[in-house]
Amino acid sequence: ERDHRIVAGCPMSFRVFVPSDSAALSVGAGAVASVIADEAARRGLDVTIVRNGARGMMWLEPLVEVETPAGRVGYGPVRAADVASLFDAGFLTGGKHALSIGVVSEHPYLAKQERLCFARVGVTDPLSWDDYCAHGGSRGLQAALAMSGADGVAAVTESGLRGRGGAAFPTGIKWKTVLDTAADQKYVVCNADEGDSGTFSDRMTMEDDPFLLIEGMTIAGVVTGATQGYIYVRSEYPHAERALLAAIATAYERGVLGESVLGSGKRFDLDVRRGAGAYICGEETSLLESLEGKRGTVRFKPPVPAISGLFGKPTVINNVITFASIPVIFDKGAAFYRDFGRGRSRGTLPIQLTGNIRRGGLVEKAFGVTLNELLHDFGGGSASGRPIRTVQVGGPLGAYIPESQFDVPLDYEAYASIGAMVGHGGIVVFDDTVDMAKMARYAMEFCAIESCGKCTPCRIGSTRGVETIDRIIEGRERGAQVVILEDLCNTMLAGSLCALGGMTPFPVLSALKHFPQDFGLGPDGLAVAA
Repeated sequence: ERDHRIVAGCPMSFRVFVPSDSAALSVGAGAVASVIADEAARRGLDVTIVRNGARGMMWLEPLVEVETPAGRVGYGPVRAADVASLFDAGFLTGGKHALSIGVVSEHPYLAKQERLCFARVGVTDPLSWDDYCAHGGSRGLQAALAMSGADGVAAVTESGLRGRGGAAFPTGIKWKTVLDTAADQKYVVCNADEGDSGTFSDRMTMEDDPFLLIEGMTIAGVVTGATQGYIYVRSEYPHAERALLAAIATAYERGVLGESVLGSGKRFDLDVRRGAGAYICGEETSLLESLEGKRGTVRFKPPVPAISGLFGKPTVINNVITFASIPVIFDKGAAFYRDFGRGRSRGTLPIQLTGNIRRGGLVEKAFGVTLNELLHDFGGGSASGRPIRTVQVGGPLGAYIPESQFDVPLDYEAYASIGAMVGHGGIVVFDDTVDMAKMARYAMEFCAIESCGKCTPCRIGSTRGVETIDRIIEGRERGAQVVILEDLCNTMLAGSLCALGGMTPFPVLSALKHFPQDFGLGPDGLAVAA
């Protein structure tokens, strides 16, 4: 049998991809890369190990890929103890092995997605500017530099892009306001304080394709006239922070950032700031307070940040995925982006499948996909094998959606019509063993703990809400306590300064509405006699 190391008398070299994403590292990717290098050296093989990002198929991590003429063939999940058998099976040339998943790009989980923001994630070396450009990077920035600010804002507006952080505010309106507001200094701020349960798309973008975020923010600066940008990263993301700092340093070296962006004569500087772990700092005005060195509390609005934001100056503030959507809009045009989605929800959304799900991971799809498709076609059902009872969409403040609504199209207006929200695209799955009264209590308790304390409905309402739910669970005057709880929720909805207090009622009321039996109530919402 011919030695697979030799072709026409010449030694072969191989490229093996092992993720450096923190999710992969948490299950041993670092050890796998080290053992592959040692085993290759022991066998006298010329192997180059590329530390790429994760593909988003988290149940297969660490996912090892090898470059072959047929495409990149994947093996996963690989443990250090599996490496020797992979070499024995000839995995460097795509050999068959029990862990083989075939050509990775053809895997159904990936093949059925529409990857715009995540087109490079898992494909490239995250810290290689040349690799980034070879896969379409920087073209959007070059296009933006050739436009006027007004034309750039028009492109963002025409694309239909709305804020992906949860509020879904039209991005073009924010940018136009900053462009049209006269000031001696303007800022671009990225909200990377990703704190919602079940979310990790921001982290993956920062770790696995940091130049995309840099490009998107630089375009924002070029278009609106802002010359200084800040990325506000949550303290729990050390890998993301390191990746961003390394990528920013490279961007300065390559002339992407600094006094003349790509030789255009337009300046844009970028830096990273680390948050201190407060959930409230995911709210844009609290984040700005924190950036200024103050305690993270909500600001009154107006004025809005686009007019008086960081240090009182006009500020573009968007989240990671919003900025990550910008380069493709400028590269391929507003119409291209707008053709994805439905209604007023245009483009794609990176959806994160977590909780009690067999195949958890990241799925980027155009708006309009349903929970049934996500949970079963992509997720493969519950990890426990039991029926899925409910999912929470949109983080700890999102509504609990019952199985009867799993076919509602995922878009902002359709979800609003059923009292839910898309939010940041995080989906947490629960099977039929979940106690929804306890989940409702958790939502109120979460708000009580994380409240900045500035407004009474949030600060006091959430505390009284926990006490009221406890009385309902204990069976003490359930009917009267339900009335009090609903009244508290209405007060929080109408009177809170920001979304923390204003949206905490979503999970509570949805749990009461769809799962009254967990509260000791009948289908009509009335207390059931003991």
